[in-house]
Amino acid sequence: MSDKHYLSKLAQWSTDQAAAIAAEDSVELGNEHLQVLDAARDFYDQYGFSPSMRPLCRTVAEHCGLEKGRSIYLLQLFPGSPAKLVARYAGLPKPKNCI
Repeated sequence: MSDKHYLSKLAQWSTDQAAAIAAEDSVELGNEHLQVLDAARDFYDQYGFSPSMRPLCRTVAEHCGLEKGRSIYLLQLFPGSPAKLVARYAGLPKPKNCI
């Protein structure tokens, strides 16, 4: 996974662009994915940085319900590295403490 899809201009983001980037990873975005992306974008708007895994879990739990704020749920939606994938698909910078 390269850094080429992390946007440098956040205003460029759209759900169509997110779907195109996700398709390159063989991920088809549905409503559940978009809810997580919206939660991550809200987190970024509030704190000015992309959430790593623990803050992402908390944010998703607050926005989407406790059952969706679990790491296992996020791994099912975004296999591999949920925080990095969510940031890419949501048009956010790469989380700082993700390898």
